[in-house]
Amino acid sequence: MYKKIIRNDILQSKLITITTVIFVTAAAMLVSLAAIVAVNLYGALDTLMTKAKTPHFMQMHAGEIDIDRLTSFAQQHSNVEEFQVVEFLNLDGSQFTFGERSLASSVQDNGLSVQSRSFDYLLDLDGQVIQAADGEVYVPVGYMKDNVVKVGDRAVISGKEFTVAGFLRDSTMNSSLSASKRFLVSSNDYAHIKPQGHPEYLIEFRLKDTTELGSFETAYANAGLEMNGPTVTYALFRMMNAISDGMMVGVILLVSFLVVAISFLCIRFTLLAKIEEDYREIGVMKAIGLRISDIKKIYLAKYAAIAAAGSILGFALSFVFKGMLLENIRLFMGESDHTALAYVLAMIGILLVFIAIVIYVNGVLKRFRRISAAEAIRFGSLQEKHTGARRITLSGSRLLNTNVFLGMKDVISRKRLYATMLAVLVLSSFIMIVPQNLYNTISSKSFTGYMGIGSYDLRMQLSGNVDNLSEKVADIARAVQSDQAISQFAVLTTKTFRVKLRDGTEENIKIELGDHSIFPIAYTKGKAPAAENDIALSTLYADDMGYEVGETLTLVIGDVEKKLIVSGIYSDITNGGKTAKAVFSDQSAGTMWSIVSAKLYDPALVAVKVKEYSEAFDYAKTSDIDEYVKQTFGSTISAVKTASYVAIVVAIAITLLISMLFIRMLVAKDRYSIAVMNAFGYTSTDVKVQFISRSIFILIIGVLLGTILANTLGELLAGLVISSFGASTFEFTIDPISAYLLSPLLMAITVIIATLIGVAHVGHIKISNHIKE
Repeated sequence: MYKKIIRNDILQSKLITITTVIFVTAAAMLVSLAAIVAVNLYGALDTLMTKAKTPHFMQMHAGEIDIDRLTSFAQQHSNVEEFQVVEFLNLDGSQFTFGERSLASSVQDNGLSVQSRSFDYLLDLDGQVIQAADGEVYVPVGYMKDNVVKVGDRAVISGKEFTVAGFLRDSTMNSSLSASKRFLVSSNDYAHIKPQGHPEYLIEFRLKDTTELGSFETAYANAGLEMNGPTVTYALFRMMNAISDGMMVGVILLVSFLVVAISFLCIRFTLLAKIEEDYREIGVMKAIGLRISDIKKIYLAKYAAIAAAGSILGFALSFVFKGMLLENIRLFMGESDHTALAYVLAMIGILLVFIAIVIYVNGVLKRFRRISAAEAIRFGSLQEKHTGARRITLSGSRLLNTNVFLGMKDVISRKRLYATMLAVLVLSSFIMIVPQNLYNTISSKSFTGYMGIGSYDLRMQLSGNVDNLSEKVADIARAVQSDQAISQFAVLTTKTFRVKLRDGTEENIKIELGDHSIFPIAYTKGKAPAAENDIALSTLYADDMGYEVGETLTLVIGDVEKKLIVSGIYSDITNGGKTAKAVFSDQSAGTMWSIVSAKLYDPALVAVKVKEYSEAFDYAKTSDIDEYVKQTFGSTISAVKTASYVAIVVAIAITLLISMLFIRMLVAKDRYSIAVMNAFGYTSTDVKVQFISRSIFILIIGVLLGTILANTLGELLAGLVISSFGASTFEFTIDPISAYLLSPLLMAITVIIATLIGVAHVGHIKISNHIKE
């Protein structure tokens, strides 16, 4: 019986059924995709780091190195399982040429390495450890994605010719957030080119017990070993590799949650519309003695069938789109070993959506208890109480057109009826605006504030292993100072020191020394360091070490302790989020890098100045700040941009379908009122204007509320993600034209089109069919 009833009902209400199936399908597909992408991201990253045997602790070092002392430390420390020192030959980007293209404009530290002996392997795209032959070079996979080079190309590195034999995955330097990129060559080729570069050292350890990593870091620092460079741990390697695709997963999860919520509202729409359409039949069934549970089963069976069909279709469609979303993960990390688990979790997620829909429908159907059989048979529809608009009269409104006034008054008098559509428009606005705002923020110039750097145009960076570093920095400073096109410049030098923690242990700390007042950054607490005994800490440093503004921190410089007062705390998502700033002078510690930054009177000259200074000072990496941000966060920006475009399409589709469905429900509900208006001489155009007025009135309120929600709750959610990378505060950078003009305009056009479709047949409603004696 139920099968026949469901089939007949679906045939009679094809549009409502199709719309509901579409939303259930979309919800199921997004939930499935979120599970598949998340599990594959975790699994692929875990597989990559396992096959490559990623070091648990890596200390990068530029300068002299004592291998025997490091070996002795490793042998004496009981938690060390494996130890090695890997050479990284840092070369200027201009020394890399692939066909007609060079890496001169790259902000990365590009260099050569040979395959590691024991761990930290460089893998090919099949996940195998690479053994490069003489004359072969393997290129980081990021350059393959950027279409810089392809297999078989001729490469020239420091004057020596190579053939690009393939691409490599580097579990420690894959991410664009990593400042260095390793090219793999043979031992013979490395030895041939070594005199032309600047060797740096990757001091790497794998531990027996990774839970004791903190105490190992302390032991390394206390031993006074080489530390002129960044310190990176296993957790940071994992975070840097996952950030771009992780943010995409986060956006998908957010949109999935919202689409599931909208799907429930859609089901509410369709169910109420169907109940309204079947109101008299429901009354008849109650009058002849059918139990409410039996009547509910008819509707419950239909929506269970729709939910099942949508869930199955959504799961199938997730296989169609998963390839596109997994493309970047597969390229940079390879295949996951958890594919089966991904599908299991996807099915569990879809099953939960199905169960939730059935429970929700059952809850909505409880209103059958409130339906009066006599009222339903007599009127054929629910008789609503119109409240809230008694004082609003047509005679008192001289500014509005009559039809516009009647449309707005109907919304005010039946607020509960329109609340569901309002909620959908609020959520659609939220879905459309939040990803746009996030993309605009991370792609804007002001995003440098979250990178711990000020607002300037030109950046020249010199590695700590450059010969006669201080003299070359001084040369650049003099050139910049005499340049009439430059309004301001600053020289900042980053060095590694030891800081004494509250428990008496020591660990490394990177401090950027120089005048921080020239290009100031925003401080979440306190202010920039100004005195010799001031220091500012990044949020993660301050949190890890437990320091607040005004407290005293002990720095160890050589064998001398120096007391510094924490003057401020700021956001920084670079270098693992752990940096510090001070103004004191120091000649004892080795330099990690120096940066000369400059601001132009005319920013339009930045490209000219980049070329000019690149040619004059070829030992420095010269770039404009926009290019630096793009190369550092390019993959993340690209992922969020794609997600923002998808969100716009999803929001427009939701708005179109729900608005059309809601207007059709209103037409069915108000067919008696429409018939009366037609009888009194209102034209079908008048009725359509009234419905459009209702839709636009709700849209205006929905967009306003959605925008407020996006700029508050949306900003909070985005801030929670960014804060995990080292930003203590987060504010959206909003493109007003996109967020406040184009997006509402798109939604308005969509709502008007949906309304016109929904009221297309109001002129066919006749008074004779709806007036009952």
